[in-house]
Amino acid sequence: MELHNVWFVLIAVLWIGYFFLEGFDFGIGVLTKGLARSRAEKRVLINTIGPVWDGNEVWLLTAGGATFAAFPEWYATLFSGFYLPLLIILVCLIVRGVAFEYRAKRPEENWQRNWEEAIFWTSLIPAVLWGVAFGNIVRGVKIDAEMEYVGTFGDLLNPYAILGGLVTLALFTFHGAVFAALKTVGDIRVRARAFALKLGLAAAVLGLGFMVWTQMDKGDGGSLAAMLVAVVALVGAIGAIKAGREGWSFALSGITIAAAVAMLFLTLFPNVMPSSLNPEWSLTVTNASSSPYTLKIMTWCAAVATPLVLLYQSWTYWVFRKRIGTQHIADAAH
Repeated sequence: MELHNVWFVLIAVLWIGYFFLEGFDFGIGVLTKGLARSRAEKRVLINTIGPVWDGNEVWLLTAGGATFAAFPEWYATLFSGFYLPLLIILVCLIVRGVAFEYRAKRPEENWQRNWEEAIFWTSLIPAVLWGVAFGNIVRGVKIDAEMEYVGTFGDLLNPYAILGGLVTLALFTFHGAVFAALKTVGDIRVRARAFALKLGLAAAVLGLGFMVWTQMDKGDGGSLAAMLVAVVALVGAIGAIKAGREGWSFALSGITIAAAVAMLFLTLFPNVMPSSLNPEWSLTVTNASSSPYTLKIMTWCAAVATPLVLLYQSWTYWVFRKRIGTQHIADAAH
């Protein structure tokens, strides 16, 4: 396999890892409204991701850096054409990180409530916009012969991409509800199971519609196989959470996300950004990639660094593996 194809696969894996991990992060943030019924329960939900949320975001930084180094033309066209939505996502991620750190710095109720509101909105908005962004990448956007995006922000708000945004919101929130059930005890755990069941059904309806649309429009045998894996895994995740098997449900919801993202990349290949104006103007793994020497150096660096990062992050999750509940919140007011 040529190195530009290898790096296309590696970037797909990085996005799968990001959506798998940050997906339940976003879901927990969204569920701070609705699932939590008290200030103590909001603290419980936030504490479930407190030790890991910043590590999860590293996958996004790595995916962006890998795209910049391996496919500079893809990076340039993507970040210039999708400037406004990506800027909104970036601002949300910054505010969200500040909210996690600053929420408990002062005891006033208004102070904490405002930061909790920020956590909710800065989790919900990126969860939608990532689906909109990837929906447009797969569908194709207005790219001219100079590999430049010539569309507008309004062009990105098409029915297919909006449906993609609703799918990622529903799927991430379901993933977060399952994670909440896996990581908590008491009433909030019971409620998280009930939420997860409803959210799973919503994600199944929206996700099936989006994947069928994608398959009919651009799919092949590989994307069909990935779609079937996603559907079976999501059905299994819903069944597992109904049976109270949170661990199995979380694993299967993660497989659902992985298979769904893999399906999008399979429909994309060998393009990285199709042009809706002229297929010959599309960015591909060949015309958008860096030099073979650059890719070779990157491959050696990734071979050394990636196992270390995976080991460290796995150790972090192992250390913070225990469940928590309101009884572990010493002072719910501060």
